[in-house]
Amino acid sequence: MISDCETEAGREFARALKSLDADDTLTALAHIEKALKLHDRIEWWSYLGYCSARERGQFRKGLDLCARAAELDPNPVHFLNMGKIYLIQNQKAEALEAFRAGLALGDNEDIRNRLEEIGTRKPPVLSFMSRDHPLNKFLGRFLGRLGLR
Repeated sequence: MISDCETEAGREFARALKSLDADDTLTALAHIEKALKLHDRIEWWSYLGYCSARERGQFRKGLDLCARAAELDPNPVHFLNMGKIYLIQNQKAEALEAFRAGLALGDNEDIRNRLEEIGTRKPPVLSFMSRDHPLNKFLGRFLGRLGLR
């Protein structure tokens, strides 16, 4: 039987998701914290982590919550939240890794959209040289501006 606390916690979490959809992470954070006080659910930890990182700058705590949630409850959404934290910190490579790990668990439209937004790098113009070689950088930018790449 579901207790009143669980029901109220579920309502609080639903409000948090609605706030997140409206990009209001501060309100979402308040609802998630209230929901977790009423009923602690692993599935909600990564949302707490993302909101804490975004609103309070608690990046390490946020990443730890996402990682722990993903470990105990393998779900793409935990990796989505982890990737979003990495993006806040401008750690694109780590974000891509998290998003891809999430997709490996199952299809997730939000992760696919994030990956599409980020985009992928094109191969170097001169493949026999490193990507970081100044000539490759120059040619890539130059051809890109001309619309040939």
